[in-house]
Amino acid sequence: MSGVQLQSASPALTSQKNEGCATVATGADSKPKKKICCACPDTKRLRDECIVEHGEAACTKWIEAHRLCLRAEGFNV
Repeated sequence: MSGVQLQSASPALTSQKNEGCATVATGADSKPKKKICCACPDTKRLRDECIVEHGEAACTKWIEAHRLCLRAEGFNV
């Protein structure tokens, strides 16, 4: 892993490339909607790193944070 502390999400970590991610505008919602794989990259990365290093049971905080972010983006998870 990159050795990033999970407790601190610094602004420098937020710049990531989203290659292959497309946005789709719906007729009823003029706001673009991302694919779920491309939504919430920061919480997804923190969740995944925690699970790899500590196991799923120890990462409920990061799993729930990612779910909340996805719900805020309009996904039903």
